[in-house]
Amino acid sequence: MKKNLNKKLNELQATAICGNDISSSCLYVSALTIMYAGQFAWISLLIVAVVLFLFRKIYGEVVGAIPLNGGAYNVLLNTSTKRIASVAATLTVLSYMATAVISASEGMHYLHGIFSGFDVTIATIVVLVAFTGLAILGIGESAFVAVIIFIIHLITLSTLVLASLWFISNNGFQTFYINWEVPVSSGGVVTALFLGFSAAMLGISGFESSANFVEEQEPGVFPKTLRNMWAIVSFFNPVLALLLICIIPLAEVGDHRESLLAFLGQTTGGSWLAYLISVDAVLVLCGAVLTSFVGVSGLLNRMTLDRILPNYFLKQNKRGSNYRIIISFLVLCVSVLFVTKGDLISLAGVYTFSFLAVMGLFGIGNLLLKFKRKKLPRPERARGISVVIAITFIAIAFAGNLYMNIESFYTFIKYLLPALLFIAIMLNRTVLIQLLIDALEYFSKPLRKIVLFSNRYLVRLNIKINSQEFVFFTKGDDVAILNKVMQYVEANETTKKLKIVNVKKEGESNDSLIKDLEVLDRAYPDIDIEFIEIKGTFGPEIIDELSNRWDIPKNFMFIGSPGDRFSYRISELGGVRLIM
Repeated sequence: MKKNLNKKLNELQATAICGNDISSSCLYVSALTIMYAGQFAWISLLIVAVVLFLFRKIYGEVVGAIPLNGGAYNVLLNTSTKRIASVAATLTVLSYMATAVISASEGMHYLHGIFSGFDVTIATIVVLVAFTGLAILGIGESAFVAVIIFIIHLITLSTLVLASLWFISNNGFQTFYINWEVPVSSGGVVTALFLGFSAAMLGISGFESSANFVEEQEPGVFPKTLRNMWAIVSFFNPVLALLLICIIPLAEVGDHRESLLAFLGQTTGGSWLAYLISVDAVLVLCGAVLTSFVGVSGLLNRMTLDRILPNYFLKQNKRGSNYRIIISFLVLCVSVLFVTKGDLISLAGVYTFSFLAVMGLFGIGNLLLKFKRKKLPRPERARGISVVIAITFIAIAFAGNLYMNIESFYTFIKYLLPALLFIAIMLNRTVLIQLLIDALEYFSKPLRKIVLFSNRYLVRLNIKINSQEFVFFTKGDDVAILNKVMQYVEANETTKKLKIVNVKKEGESNDSLIKDLEVLDRAYPDIDIEFIEIKGTFGPEIIDELSNRWDIPKNFMFIGSPGDRFSYRISELGGVRLIM
């Protein structure tokens, strides 16, 4: 497999790639929140900023401890089972799919408002194809485009804020006083804040993206991307909502819901500012499409390395891009666009609930990391109570969106179930292959030739899958820990051979360990245990040597959780997995 030789992303590049997604929320979240919370929308958005602040620590702890691509999938893979991790991965892919299609389509709707005379659906496909090509060129080229879009977007938003403040200084707060006296809905202020908060949580979608391509970032960049994204949405989203309430009568918000910021620009600065905001909307929404392609590429590559997806997707071009993953994601997005006939309301349900579910699962993954990987070194720690509070807020937002959009939830389930079925098939493909072998043998008499040919092929395929060897590096663990290792391998991996390696120093004895392994060899007859002693000091050099000598990828090598005195970070071990 070719290695990605591209340079690592710096702070601005990494922030731009994921920041275009999260900052594009300014174009719609203010209007959406005002529709539900009225004059209290800015307070709902401030609550969202507090929740996002809690998630900064949550993401920082998890990715700092296990700095590998995959986001929620990665943490659950290293703290629970592959099946649970696959659910998180499926939700993440659904979120990226919906983000790409919605952002491309909304961007073209904005463009249609500027230059009419073209088909929005065809233009949406063109955008998806264009950013597919950009993603295939490599993350360096993608980052260059993302940075340009990101800077233009921040300049545009800042210009809008300054124009709005100038307008208020000249016209006063009369509109704000009128809006503030508008009667609250029958549910009262608390209900308004609850519904506004639930709607406003969509304004932080994209925050999870940085964790899906952390391996492409320079050391120390990841926590800075979290800080930068938090600062952007914590400032612009509440401020723009407050400025809207000071300038635009609430009764007019609904009439301009789809382009409210452009209407604000028209009101405060004139047609030139409205035009600038519309152009910016096209660019930044297209930037959100790029975020989806970069994020899904990192995630699906990791899933393929872990044998959840076929090795077919590991093929890379000269620039180190997983072009088969990117093209497959394009096909998925275009097919969804045609299936829904461009109906973005149904896709919005997939977008909403999958994103909230991924955020919640990441919080749960953080708690599992605290419980199961206590000794694993990490640069920062989120307090347990903070994690529980953050997950609670996610659950509240999920319930609020259920209340507001129950039909969208049904649409989300319709997309989720087939995706989970596909993942279940991939995880249990050896069982299904064996069932197919048995079925073909049963019907062998009338179709003897076909059966014999198919049987040989499937047997070879099954043998090939099961022949993959795995490695567990032991420190001389007792039989109870080794038994848990065997249980994990038997439950999660398709293999018939496990090498148990002990890197020992001079004078150490493994007599008791050998006796324990003899017991386990009899207890697990389906797995051939091979014990290997190596003299030396455990570290990346030994892992590299054994991986090359045995032709076993490093992600098929396991270790237990290292302690605080361990000399290396997990990221330096080349993708070795934690299972204890």
